[in-house]
Amino acid sequence: MTKNDELLEKAQSLPQEAGCYLMKDKNGRVIYVGKAKKLKSRVISYFNKSAKGLKTEYMVSHVENFDFIITRSDAESFVLENNLIKEHAPKYNIRLRDDRSYPYVQVNWNEPFPRLEYIRRPKKAKGKEFFGPYPTGSNISMIMRVLTKSFGLRDCSLSEYKSRKTPCLLYQMHQCSAPCVRLIDEKSYEELLHTAMGFFQGPIKAKRAIHYLQEKMNQYAENEEFEMAAIIRDHILLLEEFLQNSYDQKVESLQTDKNIDVWSYCNGSDEVDMSVYMIRSGLLLGHKNFNFVKGELIEEIDEEILSKIVQYYADPEEITPQIVVLDFEESEMSAMTEALKTFGVDKVLGLSKKYLPLIEMSRKHAEETQRVRMANLDSVFIGLNKLKDLLGLKERPRILECYDVAIWQGKSPTASQIVFEEGKADKAKYRYYHLEELPEGNNDFAMMREVISRRICHGNLPDVLVIDGGVAQVNTVTAVLNELKISLPVVGIAKSKDLTTGNLRATEVVKSEERLVIPGRLNPYILTKCPSLFKIIVSMRDEAHRFSRKLHHKAESRRVLSTWVDEVKGLGEEGKKKVLANLSMTQKELKEYSVNDLMNYFGLKSPQAKALRAYLHEDSES
Repeated sequence: MTKNDELLEKAQSLPQEAGCYLMKDKNGRVIYVGKAKKLKSRVISYFNKSAKGLKTEYMVSHVENFDFIITRSDAESFVLENNLIKEHAPKYNIRLRDDRSYPYVQVNWNEPFPRLEYIRRPKKAKGKEFFGPYPTGSNISMIMRVLTKSFGLRDCSLSEYKSRKTPCLLYQMHQCSAPCVRLIDEKSYEELLHTAMGFFQGPIKAKRAIHYLQEKMNQYAENEEFEMAAIIRDHILLLEEFLQNSYDQKVESLQTDKNIDVWSYCNGSDEVDMSVYMIRSGLLLGHKNFNFVKGELIEEIDEEILSKIVQYYADPEEITPQIVVLDFEESEMSAMTEALKTFGVDKVLGLSKKYLPLIEMSRKHAEETQRVRMANLDSVFIGLNKLKDLLGLKERPRILECYDVAIWQGKSPTASQIVFEEGKADKAKYRYYHLEELPEGNNDFAMMREVISRRICHGNLPDVLVIDGGVAQVNTVTAVLNELKISLPVVGIAKSKDLTTGNLRATEVVKSEERLVIPGRLNPYILTKCPSLFKIIVSMRDEAHRFSRKLHHKAESRRVLSTWVDEVKGLGEEGKKKVLANLSMTQKELKEYSVNDLMNYFGLKSPQAKALRAYLHEDSES
């Protein structure tokens, strides 16, 4: 009985109840945490013969055992899953990340004469009140300063407040009420603070705050304090502009003073984007965006999105709203409602007519965010800057050269030199090298040593050398450079080993497993982490292969290839063309390929691949 059979047998004994399961590797480490309404059905699906995604197959291939925890409801499993992911940080769980921290306004009622504080990472605690988050570029810090000065609120730290014996300069400038020396009593100060806070509590209270300042401005004017009146006037203009930019007609129709988060998503061809619009007391303050690669998913997309939303509100730095609106049907919301109540959300709503304009707005934003990001990820500068960081270079590399060695049955070896400048092919600088035929035939390392040695002699070196190969090939090139006392960064591009059975060839592995081999780095860099760099490096490697095949002189290729490819019965002219166009290895190497391998590598139909495999194995069968 195989390990998979043992795990399947264990899974069949699980209860059909809600809960969480923990997949473990041979060292007992938790590598994946999932939730399920029916544990038995879900866990069985990992170990039976049903179709699975590549990422799931890979994860399952590392599972040696699993545990499970029963919960009283599906809602509890949402919360438990989040806690388990936090505790174990499993390798194969996607974690929701936002690369920006957003500003909040905090009022700490635990302090005497509280002030308006600007913070980026709020910590929920009794006696603390928060407003926000505010989007980048909202000038919320300036608005806080305007309110603090206009209402005469404390601006100093608690230690400064406690140590002061006389009013500071701000008091003399009419920008502080000097609570530090009790020139204002607590009740009057709190009235001022509440009026100022009203600016963050919806349009009606915000207008009251502005009206208070207008009266203050008029009072200064009546007293002929025109300079102070002008300062307050300018402050009012800034506050009104902020309100105008923060108000939205779709939000106005709600007529609510509640804090609301509206979630939607875009299920793209390669990635999923999530967008949350944040409405605070009738003000549309901004949005946050998250995205993840679909190829990394193990669960269904809908389940993954709902789990990520739970993780979002479980974060102690996130201030929960009263209402969460999701771009899902109401029938799917019961478990989410119970789960999010655990984190302070009062109500969870699905698709409804009342919130449909906001849901559509959030959905459109997710779509546009994905479109713009994917378009910009094609920018070569993103990829080249990433390469600069990976190699620890002082400047962004501009010129990259890639090399590929081509040889057929030990004869007519050649190497291609591909040059990319600013991420684009510079075909005028392409070169190829006729290499020395070696007695032992194929010797990629010796031939790579020859081509790099010859290239160095020509001078005018690139910023980075890209080698088609793994650690051994990169070490070979590095050794040549060291011998010649040349300091030049070298990277290799290689595909990972097969993710499922370990028997297939690397050529069958999907692009998502392309790796960048970097000297001195323990683990290769997975190129899909930076799509722009992925595109540049993989394009160079593919171009090197193409150019190498094209420039390998026709007479030698016909002599070497046609001698046996023409003899394959059942391959047909179309099949011969496909084989000749993609062939870069010996018959001995091709013998290791199965029919499926040959179909995938050469693009053959099943009968053609069977005919080719039969020919390759004729000698061993006779």
